Amino acid sequence: MKKYIVLFTIISLFTLLSAVVGNTNQVGFARLQYDGGGDWYNDPEVLPNLARYVNSVLNTNFPLDQNVVKASDPKLFDFPFVYMTGHGNIRWSEQEVQNLRNWMLRGGFLYADDDYGMDAAFRREIKKVFPEYELVELDGRFPLFTCFYDFSSGLPKIHEHDGKPPQAFGIFDDTGRLMCLYTYESNISDGWADPYTHNDPEEVRETALKFGCNIIYYLFCRG
Repeated sequence: MKKYIVLFTIISLFTLLSAVVGNTNQVGFARLQYDGGGDWYNDPEVLPNLARYVNSVLNTNFPLDQNVVKASDPKLFDFPFVYMTGHGNIRWSEQEVQNLRNWMLRGGFLYADDDYGMDAAFRREIKKVFPEYELVELDGRFPLFTCFYDFSSGLPKIHEHDGKPPQAFGIFDDTGRLMCLYTYESNISDGWADPYTHNDPEEVRETALKFGCNIIYYLFCRG
């Protein structure tokens, strides 16, 4: 019975948050397109794969589309969850900075996953969006890490780049709501790609998808 109550809560909060952020008829996961030269578009299958996994585990019905949105587009406000990644530079215009700020303050959630090489650019640009807030490091004690699957030992490392430990950071609003999650030296979303894309072992992909499921579960069930 508890399981069904939890699933009902997911769907109810999904509907509620969607109504706040945008049109519920267009809700799904979206990828952020940006200027600056970074490859925002790599591994286009990751969001459909994540949605498929989340649907199978949580009995939800997220669309399997690969939605792409720019921060300057009013359609940004149709999506409660937006993902971005890349290997290089990011550049947001003043309008994009303002839109991202308004969107997140109104309930939007940005997940940024460094695919090795975008760290400096992301930190620079997100500081323009929220100059008053810091990126706060998160560890396994933060509720997102244990809200569904247990990652109390911390952020998993999906791909090795230069031997640094994986880190997660968050930006919170004045009420303590997590608006932005940034993962560094972990490359979680590469584990959402098709098996042949990176030739990851199945257990590595499963770990990445489980952590992605935690992100979505936390987003729609946070109190």
